[in-house]
Amino acid sequence: MTASLTVRVAEAADVDSLLALVHSAYRGPSGRQGWTSEADLIDGPRTTRELLAADVADPAITVLVAGDLVGCAAVTLADGATTASFGMFAVRPDAQSSGAGSTLLRAAEDTARERGASVLEMCVIDRRAELIAWYERRGYVRTGESRPFPYGEEGVGVPRDDDFRFAVLEKDLRG
Repeated sequence: MTASLTVRVAEAADVDSLLALVHSAYRGPSGRQGWTSEADLIDGPRTTRELLAADVADPAITVLVAGDLVGCAAVTLADGATTASFGMFAVRPDAQSSGAGSTLLRAAEDTARERGASVLEMCVIDRRAELIAWYERRGYVRTGESRPFPYGEEGVGVPRDDDFRFAVLEKDLRG
């Protein structure tokens, strides 16, 4: 699959399809067939149409689309910053373990580098050991920093526990 997988920047016309993709990968019933689902950890939507449309329109955020909506990711870099943030990473459940995620992650790293970042940072729910290990195999390291889950914030869902934290991982893009 990855030999012909192209990655492009999302457009406003992609928002509804991206929303369906993100929900299917994170929380939808079909997400349970993949290994990255949060359905057993968090209830409710992963994002909203309005938030996703705002991300696509924001010049500080590059939302990437892989293939025919096989996956997506967002790279955020504020003006003058050297650390970019990686998020909204979703691969269609039936395309997981195909190499699509690795291709999309490399494209996000390239995008961050091209925009002037020297580091790409991400936050991963700390109890997602298998997901953290996947990122570590791709060169990301835990910083030792832990951040609180944004309880009550629109577009993140409702965790089933009250002690969620994010592990912060980063990768030096200069090497």
